[in-house]
Amino acid sequence: MTATTVQQEHTGTRAGSTRPGRGRVLGHSLTIARRNLVQVVRSPELLVFSAVQPIMFVLLFNYVFGGAIQTPGVEYIDFLIPGIVVWTVAFASFGTGIGLNEDLSKGMIDRFRSLPIARSAFLTGRILADTVRIMGNVLLLAGVGVLLGLRFAAGPVPALGGFLLATAFGIAMAWVAAPIGLAVRNAETVNSVGFIWLFPLTFVSSAFVPVASMPGWLQAFADVNPITITIDAMRALVLGGPTATPVLQSLAWIAGITVVFWVLAVRQYRRIA
Repeated sequence: MTATTVQQEHTGTRAGSTRPGRGRVLGHSLTIARRNLVQVVRSPELLVFSAVQPIMFVLLFNYVFGGAIQTPGVEYIDFLIPGIVVWTVAFASFGTGIGLNEDLSKGMIDRFRSLPIARSAFLTGRILADTVRIMGNVLLLAGVGVLLGLRFAAGPVPALGGFLLATAFGIAMAWVAAPIGLAVRNAETVNSVGFIWLFPLTFVSSAFVPVASMPGWLQAFADVNPITITIDAMRALVLGGPTATPVLQSLAWIAGITVVFWVLAVRQYRRIA
């Protein structure tokens, strides 16, 4: 899918209009999403890498560190999978920033801005495509977890809610990456900037070890870390336990992150387009 495709789909907009009708905004967004997904399919090495890396982390932590990490009352694989899922979708947000940065550097954004399409369609299309990618990662890790003994102690419906919550968090993090990808010079910088803030957030969380095992001063940070809150909410939905407070807190973080960084992404996109 290219800018030409979007232009062809735009046929029918009234003459002289500089914007498409509301009914066409979604169509343009879906066309751009398809174009982004086709690019992913044409790069199988990226698909393999994005699949292998989280699986390696599951295997390494479960079989190498699992015996040394104490998770009272919970099998380590049950404790680990929600953490790995949220960790994976957080780091998958790099793909959004890198994709937008590559489109910017290759002049694709300039080509799309010359078409009479809504400015929101380009960003929305990218996020829609990345939603599919994030859901693929979540489903893959759910399957790996089941093969390694993950139990949905709370039942299949709450567990599904847990995986959907993780997906929503991944989409929120994709919006965080969007303005970064539009602001920096190259894809390598996107990786560097993202790694600097995301690495400590993910590892100073309940992803791999219980927060109670950390030093007191570090627990204070981990307890309010949105990654910890989302992981704990997902664990409650998958494994059982009180869900109302952690789920509501996670949804509040997801909503807040999405709104703030959506605004920043739109502003940055308008500056360059």
